[in-house]
Amino acid sequence: MNLERIHDCCWRIPKQGKMRVDGIVYASRKMLDAIRGDESLTQVMNVATLPGIVGASLAMPDIHWGYGFPIGGVAAFDAEEGIISPGGVGYDINCGVRLLRTELEAKDFAEKTRGVVSRLFHDIPTGVGAHHKNFTLGRDDLRHALKEGARWAISRGFGEADDLDFIEAGGCIAGADPEALSERALERGSDQAGTLGSGNHFVEIDVVEEIYDAVAANAMGLFPGQVVFSVHTGSRGLGHQVCEDNIEAMLAASRRYRIEIPDKQLCCAPIDSPEGRNYFAAMAAAANFAFANRQVITHWVRRSVEHALGVGPRDHGIAPVYDVAHNIAKFEEHMVGGVSRRLCVHRKGATRDDPAQHPEIPPAYREIGQPVLIPGDMGRYSFVLVGTKKAMEETFGSTCHGAGRLMSRHSAKKACRGRNIQAELEGQGIVVRGASRETVVEEAPFAYKDVADVVEAVETAGISKRVAKLRPIGVIKG
Repeated sequence: MNLERIHDCCWRIPKQGKMRVDGIVYASRKMLDAIRGDESLTQVMNVATLPGIVGASLAMPDIHWGYGFPIGGVAAFDAEEGIISPGGVGYDINCGVRLLRTELEAKDFAEKTRGVVSRLFHDIPTGVGAHHKNFTLGRDDLRHALKEGARWAISRGFGEADDLDFIEAGGCIAGADPEALSERALERGSDQAGTLGSGNHFVEIDVVEEIYDAVAANAMGLFPGQVVFSVHTGSRGLGHQVCEDNIEAMLAASRRYRIEIPDKQLCCAPIDSPEGRNYFAAMAAAANFAFANRQVITHWVRRSVEHALGVGPRDHGIAPVYDVAHNIAKFEEHMVGGVSRRLCVHRKGATRDDPAQHPEIPPAYREIGQPVLIPGDMGRYSFVLVGTKKAMEETFGSTCHGAGRLMSRHSAKKACRGRNIQAELEGQGIVVRGASRETVVEEAPFAYKDVADVVEAVETAGISKRVAKLRPIGVIKG
């Protein structure tokens, strides 16, 4: 496949065949070989054939093969004439990241890490099917969570009202309708609020290792040597079921509305159709459940630290820096050709990246831009970025979401034969607890791209700016 160089970290797949727009890939030259190793670039081209797509079919440097759309893909569709597709969001609706700052410092924390990790693992259910034995939501509570998101969790005592100021969209996507969910989806979500999913989901203890932008870091309350917590999870089985339930309906809709798709995984419907409206209402409800899930986990992080360290809220000072979704479709206003247009922006493995002065940014960050949270693997580092004006101009205010897998879970397990990954990480000073040995092996650091390369690419391209680097010292995995 021919890629035309736009600049060092931006490449064009020219419009060809049935593509309605170009494909644009953000990546450094050295990352291209790995990107070419799967079918993700073909998926970028396939997305470019969908009706109503605006601008370009975009891919971030953490791109890899996904269901229909590539993971690391961004596509915006006209809100009146475009389509909406479950493949553009994925099965884990509103998988996202929340960063929590603290008043704790690494120099006082090192010997206590193991105790905190053990308490987190005890308090937060992790893994496939993980659920709270003594915390099941009744139907009324669940419906409120689906409509209200994080606000519902706070109304139930899981956090502080101020937490809402530091969550994307205030922790609630408008337009959610619990009635759009199947009975099976509701059943799966009833006991999974406050839990971690399997695979790459985690709660991680990090240390702020390096500051690149002192002004932005200060606005976020970050300082060198500080202990912070990262939470990475989504809508769990409820969101998976919403996607599953809608795929068959979308396959039928694609035929009904005579939408030609190059891959059945790109099944879709016009946004303003019964099927499109129903999917968005269900997807928004699942996204709100994910915001509520991360809010409940925040409560348990606070309680776990208090129990493990014998401290109170004033001592640990745990508070959200920000919470961002990276698997979602949202209606947003963007300038296209000098005209403001309402678009449905699909971000699948991509993060919203608003620049300074954007109206959706919390007042505390209005001068610096939206915090962007980019987790790496559990053995190296993660990054905090901020959004830029160029991202709003080129990528509908979007950037990368993480490291991106370099090898499949099967390949990772094969490569780990004869190795004790947990012991290797302990040797690096990283305490790890996983739902199973297999989970830890599948998530071995070398199974992922180096997230520093991903971050360097988006910064070189001008669509994000580095603020801080975080180093892991403890993690619980699903």
